[in-house]
Amino acid sequence: MALDIEEARDVTGTRSGAKREPFSENGRRGLLRFLTCGSVDDGKSTLIGRLLFEQKLVLDDQMSALARDSRKYRPDEEIDYSLLVDGLEAEREQGITIDVAYRYFATPKRSFMVADTPGHEQYTRNMVTGASNAELAVLLVDASKGLTAQTCRHAHVVSLLGIRHVVLAVNKIDLVGFDENVFEQIRAAFDTLAKPLDFKSLTTIPISARHGDNVSVRSERTAWYAGPSLLEFLETVEVDHETPGAAFRMPVQMVSRPHANFRGYCGTIASGRVRRGDEVTVAPSFRSSRIERILRGSEELDEAVNGDAVTVTLSNEIDVSRGDVLGAPRNPPQIGSQFTAHLIWMGEEHLLPGRAYIIKLATRTVGASVTEIKHRIDVETLAHTAARTLEMNEIGLCNIAVSQPIVFDLYAENRTTGAFILIDRMSNATVAAGMILHGLNRSDTVRPQALSVSKQDRIRLKGHSPALIWFTGLSGAGKSTIANALEARLNGMGVHTLLLDGDNVRGRLNKDLGFTDVDRVENIRRVGEVARLMLEGGLVVLCAFISPFAAERRLVREMVQEGEFIEVHVDAPLETCIARDPKGLYRRALAGEIRNFTGIDQVYEPPASPELVLHSASGSAGELAERVVAELRRRRIIGA
Repeated sequence: MALDIEEARDVTGTRSGAKREPFSENGRRGLLRFLTCGSVDDGKSTLIGRLLFEQKLVLDDQMSALARDSRKYRPDEEIDYSLLVDGLEAEREQGITIDVAYRYFATPKRSFMVADTPGHEQYTRNMVTGASNAELAVLLVDASKGLTAQTCRHAHVVSLLGIRHVVLAVNKIDLVGFDENVFEQIRAAFDTLAKPLDFKSLTTIPISARHGDNVSVRSERTAWYAGPSLLEFLETVEVDHETPGAAFRMPVQMVSRPHANFRGYCGTIASGRVRRGDEVTVAPSFRSSRIERILRGSEELDEAVNGDAVTVTLSNEIDVSRGDVLGAPRNPPQIGSQFTAHLIWMGEEHLLPGRAYIIKLATRTVGASVTEIKHRIDVETLAHTAARTLEMNEIGLCNIAVSQPIVFDLYAENRTTGAFILIDRMSNATVAAGMILHGLNRSDTVRPQALSVSKQDRIRLKGHSPALIWFTGLSGAGKSTIANALEARLNGMGVHTLLLDGDNVRGRLNKDLGFTDVDRVENIRRVGEVARLMLEGGLVVLCAFISPFAAERRLVREMVQEGEFIEVHVDAPLETCIARDPKGLYRRALAGEIRNFTGIDQVYEPPASPELVLHSASGSAGELAERVVAELRRRRIIGA
């Protein structure tokens, strides 16, 4: 799919998702989608502007405006063709590309859609947006600087996103005196870099985007170069728009019911083709039917192909919903709850394995988490290194688990149903783009065991309802003290309880975990799973943990049934906790002896809307425990 990271800027008004043009009767080639990428200031926008100018696609009033803007923003230069593309004020002032700009242009031989992507490392997410739609990449290198870390990163991203045709444009060749040796050194270095990247074709062209050398026509100043100009190559290159014989896939975006006599399923065909009367399978149910009608607006079609946005009706009534996928019955998609994928991490906060995220794959959105980082990929050497997290713009191979089975293909087979994004549950920001490498069959071998004694049987035996009382707060706030007093009170009332305390759990179950962000997330995830099992036993579970991150407390809340999770914020000012310092930990943390200590060098995210707030300085542990007892009675978890 085109990774739905953000709305990219289309300066021509032509949607980047427009359907590919067919070959015309005179043999004119169809639409070629390509992107320009590379390090900052390598000349990507200048190259596109130059192409537009040389194809006489810049109107007189645009040229006048360009000359005026060039004098304003680049007083030391003649005409700055990058200003034709860099539309944002910040881009013009800084001479960089920040957003993704799509430009459409055509020559007598071919039509083109080009995505101009930013070169700065912090805008890698924007580069991924442009690359997800492209069939060819023009990777620019400044001849006076050679390959950079960003060159390597973009080459690897291009490879991961399935682009198999690459042009290495050695730009600013004029700055090195059109030196053939410099060109050959850069070409040889990139050939070595590209060997493991599985490009189908790699063409290297010396250019000067500013002066037009080898952009549209071959330059006499590079007589030693015998290849085509960039435009000549783009006009003639053959790219595979789709894998031959690709299986039919159509993710269902919407169910259309304009009236009682019509039920249609709307979506864009991701691959293959479908004809009226074809048999199709609906995943994940794998129920079958036949295509009765194919509609594009009010037009009825005999068949539809990859890229067509259509509404189809089926010959019999079966359950189909948004997020389902219509597919070919002889080559259906995979269904699973775990898979391995390459992740390009784009979040400002680093990846935390075990944290709950949202995955969006085609038209399906469910909960997900990264269960393991198998390795991180060094973008300069492509070496695999051990990692416990991924920082912004890092790439890793990870295992992903989703909250419910999801329909997918391998990315190598289908770029729409094999690609996904991860979304932060708290901020709704896109934090990663992923490409599925293969499915994991672990979940296929695990089946829930049917038990003779149910949760309700255990509840009846105990005479009260289960609940998870989650005490959260800073170290020294009084969580364990209040929880201990509460358990004693409930025990005296005949309530079946169990107290999970942070120190006790870390001393046994979680003794392998430290106090980094990653370890804290895993600590709470494990505790949540244990508490959930205890709720199945009908217990009232008391958990006393700092649990500094709101996302993990929310994850535990969502593990259990609605109404069973009671969040209790034991609130005490940091100064009070430091003054109490029952274990001497604050003193050691302030002295630098302990790292990652909550409240000192690690953030604590207080609950936004807990069920209870207990100010530990305003009463004794017993008095505060009685407030929790009153809440349990109000909720009818225990009797009066």
